[in-house]
Amino acid sequence: MQTFLKWIEFKLMPPMTKIGMQRHMVAIRNGVISTLSLILIGSFILVFANFPIPAVAAWLAPYTGNLTIPFRITMGLMAIYASFAMGDSLAKSYKLDGVTGGVLSLAAFLTLTVPLNVDATLVKGGGQGIGWVLPMQYLGGAGMFSAILTMIFAVEVYRWFIEHNITIKMPDGVPDAVGRSFGALFPAGFIIIFLWIVRVLLNFDINTFIMNIFKPIADIMGNNIFGAIVPMLFIHLLWAAGVHGMNIIGSIVRPMWLMMLDANMAAMADGKPLTKLPYVAPEQFYQWTVTMGGAGVTLSLVIILFTCKAKYLRDMAKLCILPGVFNINEPLIFGMPLMMNPIFTIPFIVNPIILTITSYGAVKLGLVNGFVANVPWTLPAPVGAYLATGNDWRVVILVLVNLTIAGLIYYPFVKMYDKQMLDEEAKATMKKSVEAAV
Repeated sequence: MQTFLKWIEFKLMPPMTKIGMQRHMVAIRNGVISTLSLILIGSFILVFANFPIPAVAAWLAPYTGNLTIPFRITMGLMAIYASFAMGDSLAKSYKLDGVTGGVLSLAAFLTLTVPLNVDATLVKGGGQGIGWVLPMQYLGGAGMFSAILTMIFAVEVYRWFIEHNITIKMPDGVPDAVGRSFGALFPAGFIIIFLWIVRVLLNFDINTFIMNIFKPIADIMGNNIFGAIVPMLFIHLLWAAGVHGMNIIGSIVRPMWLMMLDANMAAMADGKPLTKLPYVAPEQFYQWTVTMGGAGVTLSLVIILFTCKAKYLRDMAKLCILPGVFNINEPLIFGMPLMMNPIFTIPFIVNPIILTITSYGAVKLGLVNGFVANVPWTLPAPVGAYLATGNDWRVVILVLVNLTIAGLIYYPFVKMYDKQMLDEEAKATMKKSVEAAV
């Protein structure tokens, strides 16, 4: 076991940490996280528009189109918001103007989407002309990869122009906003003209090209049992070594998770049955049926700690139960500790893998609904799972079954650790008695 932990610490952890802390990965993570509030709003709206009570759903049916508009301007435009936020973050990491970096990233991303003049079609059909419109197909989760690549391209071009002093400098006294606008003139011109040539003159659809590349990867991760296991394996290997696995692995795979969730939500909005959605395993799949209480399924571990004889472990249970119910487990991970702990390494890594398999099977077989909503991660697992699956009571049973499975796996290791801690407490008590006698 010690050899295994050393391998994680010295071989696996350094390169994964380096990848996760690379400035472009950090910018992607910060940009995606900044859209979380909009994603939550869109998710709640979509769940409400598909109300679980048939009578209420029938009453809402005529208004569904209007009810889902907030969903379409939040989740449906997610890549737009993320593009600006990622560009802002990356530019600031280079000590450049964040607003300019965000604007250039957004402009680069939108240049990939060719506006359409729908006046002729609408008027011919008896409608009213509305001018030019942007197709929304790649403005949401489906366009996230394009947003990432154009963001990197735009900010790096901006940085190159600034470093080579190819910019317009305004005299002192000119407002900062005006100075930034003129300073970004040359890089903005290059970015837009270059992408316009590629997209319009050469007719190369970058969005479609990127989707054709990444869709098989997303399919492997979202609709393949082995692909679903891989993120959990690496996240928990890093956690076992003392590194926040989700921060590192999440930076890499979260764009694909978001694309999966967006596709599931769009399918739900289009009336597809919730047991036949495009993807099984977006991030919410893991959040609500695999890592209840936090990484390592520690909610089940906290519950078992109440049965321990060692005072320290019972105190840990009392301290960690409330945060654990709301999926905050850092007090347990660092307080037990779970990281770099040979006794708990095996159940900590094995449990998420086992629960991924059981949960994947349940969703794949249609025993529970697929995941269609991103609800606040601090909700108790049964509540969050219920809302994230479009109000499916069956997923609550799945959560309870998974917690039971995880508890059974943790139990023998907890008893082993409990005995160890009892021995240590007895030795500490004896030492104090001897010192007091002296």
